[in-house]
Amino acid sequence: MAEPIISVSGLRGVVGDTLTPPVAMRYAAAFSAGLPPGDVLIGRDSRPSGRMLSLAVQSALQALGRTTIDAGIVATPTVGVLLRKYGAVGGIQITASHNPPPYNGLKLFSADGRVIPAGPGRDVLDRYRNGSPTWQPQERVGGGQRCDETITTHLLAVLATVDAERIRRCRFRVVLDSNHGAGGILGRRLLHELACRFTILGEEPDGQFAHPAEPTAENLAGVLTAVTDAGADVGFCQDPDADRLAVIDRSGRYVGEEYTLAMCVDHVLRERKGPIAANCASSRMAEDIAQRYGVPFFRSAVGEANVVDAMLAHQAVFGGEGNGGPIDPRVGYVRDSFVGMALLLDAMAAREMPIGALADELPRYEIVKTKVSLPPEKLPASLDALERRFTDAKTDRLDGLRMDWPDRWLLVRGSNTEPIVRAIAEAPTREEAAALCRSAAETLTTV
Repeated sequence: MAEPIISVSGLRGVVGDTLTPPVAMRYAAAFSAGLPPGDVLIGRDSRPSGRMLSLAVQSALQALGRTTIDAGIVATPTVGVLLRKYGAVGGIQITASHNPPPYNGLKLFSADGRVIPAGPGRDVLDRYRNGSPTWQPQERVGGGQRCDETITTHLLAVLATVDAERIRRCRFRVVLDSNHGAGGILGRRLLHELACRFTILGEEPDGQFAHPAEPTAENLAGVLTAVTDAGADVGFCQDPDADRLAVIDRSGRYVGEEYTLAMCVDHVLRERKGPIAANCASSRMAEDIAQRYGVPFFRSAVGEANVVDAMLAHQAVFGGEGNGGPIDPRVGYVRDSFVGMALLLDAMAAREMPIGALADELPRYEIVKTKVSLPPEKLPASLDALERRFTDAKTDRLDGLRMDWPDRWLLVRGSNTEPIVRAIAEAPTREEAAALCRSAAETLTTV
């Protein structure tokens, strides 16, 4: 059997194939072995396999002598909030994010309510591959408890970041597409508290996705129509664990995920100044906005844990990833669709502008993402060849090779799970971005 896909902060696999109860139990045990004494909180998104995996993980942790706190179906950012509320020493969210239904996974959280960083993640992986759990005798087996109420603390934290009364006066009409994921539970409460007139598509958190899980334009065709049919001011679209947010304007235009972070950054910096951080594969819109407000901008390697590291290192007031994942330290160091919803409604209310107009006033770029088949051993020489070809670019090796010009950039990085290279380019037009990707592919395949 092949190994599941393992990143610095968790794993994913096909249930019954690369992800089985023994795999989940071994991985949970490897995580537990690096934690101090204390309880571990367990949440899950709405996938039908989540309950089974949650029971397996809780059984393993209790067999190791720990008490588990079962949060049931909750959004991934809510897990970070609950960890701090209950004083747990760690947490596991059972989710495969935007992967197709056959997948599920385990995402690991540290006691401060963030996904674990790369160092501890590598330690977990080493113990998973090479260690052996120390199961406890009967008298030392741990117990379990349930969270009686899971969303109020998170809700109040999000509401505290905006002028809720200003939003309430607008009585916005909103369509929220939760796609039968975990987001509708808190989504309903948040929109109700903000006095929005709203419709929720796929509110029941049963994992029976009405469309493919990733909130891209291609997957949201039916939602675009629902927004216009409802006469909504804005459409919000979540992924199954509700840590990503895509936006649709009132004309039914897919504004997208990249604009979520950029519009949030703009709104936050209008009200308070401070450093901003995003990963090196996110649109340069956030960097341009930071420059406009005269605040520092910092890039991290790809991955939520790396963005959080950069935010903490530079005391950023806001950050995130261009896949629709805003991170607001006032709520928690986790990508959070609810933060995005509240801030964008607040921006619309504060400036008395529709969401489409807020997007249109931002610096405009087009992103193209491609893949190139390349054996991993050829990657270093290929990146050197790219750097020699584009001598007019400013380069860095933070994560693969990134090359920057005044109005465009190209990022080339190896996949952690496949023998491919990902080439991502952003430029003023789609044609110019695509040309950068083609040039990269030509160089990579001729070395």
